[in-house]
Amino acid sequence: MSYLFKKYLPILILLITVSSINQWSYIPLGNTYIWWAIYTCILFAMYKSRNIFLDQRSRILINVLNWYLLWNVCCIFRGFFIAENYWEWKNLIATSMVLLLPLSINISTNPFIIQKIISNWMKYALPAFFIFIFFIKGEAIGRYLIPISFLLLFFPILKIKYKIIILIFSLFVFLGDLSARSNIIKFSIPLLLSTIYFARFIVNTKLLEFLRVTLLATPLILFGLGVTNVFNIFKMEEYISGSYTTLKRSNGELKEENLIADTRSLIYTEVLSSAIKNNYIWIGRTPARGNDSDAYGAHAFEELKTGKMERFSNEVSILNILTWTGLVGVILYFFVFYKASYLAINRSNNIFLPIMGLYIAFRWAYAWVEDFSQFDLSYFFLWIMIGMCFSQSFREMTDRDIRYWVLGIFNKRYRRSVVKQPEQVTAEIAVAR
Repeated sequence: MSYLFKKYLPILILLITVSSINQWSYIPLGNTYIWWAIYTCILFAMYKSRNIFLDQRSRILINVLNWYLLWNVCCIFRGFFIAENYWEWKNLIATSMVLLLPLSINISTNPFIIQKIISNWMKYALPAFFIFIFFIKGEAIGRYLIPISFLLLFFPILKIKYKIIILIFSLFVFLGDLSARSNIIKFSIPLLLSTIYFARFIVNTKLLEFLRVTLLATPLILFGLGVTNVFNIFKMEEYISGSYTTLKRSNGELKEENLIADTRSLIYTEVLSSAIKNNYIWIGRTPARGNDSDAYGAHAFEELKTGKMERFSNEVSILNILTWTGLVGVILYFFVFYKASYLAINRSNNIFLPIMGLYIAFRWAYAWVEDFSQFDLSYFFLWIMIGMCFSQSFREMTDRDIRYWVLGIFNKRYRRSVVKQPEQVTAEIAVAR
């Protein structure tokens, strides 16, 4: 069983790369049912991996994540009693798979299997990028190359030739579609945070902890200011003078897009109003349903013939979590990010886990702006990083250990005993007991 998972799980995860760009492909890449079958296999493999790859020393630390996962399962179960038509059942199945992605904790605490997954991606998916690039739209580039953004967190310790590779592929993202702001941000922030490595002898834990808490608290403060009409950060046109536009291709035509336009206030208003009106603010509407929407609900009402003016999901990740799992889900989600980033910054033996902890805190903040909730590489790698921060195996590594672990992704000869096979870890735990 262990051998099968080690061999085939990294291959299955490679396929997420393809599904991540399906929406922006000029040719169909599979269909819904094929991808559901693949996702089911991945989730099942991650579930069964608990006793194979999970860092057993981290079990007690991931309780908060288990509570979040358990609540998601409860919301999914409630969805079976709420779904009323084909589209709601379809939404329930697709969204349930997204909410079950925290199962990746069973593999992401193990340095060996994560190194294997990323190494496989670099070996097969990265060269294949030069094939896919001919039939995908600009925004898909950043979604395809998400593992590159992950490696940017370790940029300072890469060898020159690997740095050049990472920078070249990052340039594809920056030049591919400037209107895809989320992609630009997800590649810029890791590179910026990686520079902390050069100041590691100056930057102390207290400063990093202050930055972490600031990132976690900022969206809550801004949300409070927004709902009380004191300050709305999304209305940038009121605070920034000048014209900031770019060209974006839509339906085969180039159209001008305002980069500072407020595209979020209406979504917040509709989601919150729907939750209050329908009395699901605390426990959510389940993954089977979306929020009431006068602005975007016509598609479901008229074209899908659901008879309901609803929008199944939104661009803002935290609003999706609120709609599907309620305020209870949002609170548990927050504590997952809080605990993971806390452990990374305050309980690590290297500088790279604190850097990753800051990035996770940033992703919590960014979830209030965008960060789609989908079964794709971006969301998958977010949970991979959360698992790494919970992992005692990763946190006890030294900077030198991390360097060899990262270089081992590119070349087998850099792999050292610090990256242990799952059987070694299991045997050591048995001896310790």
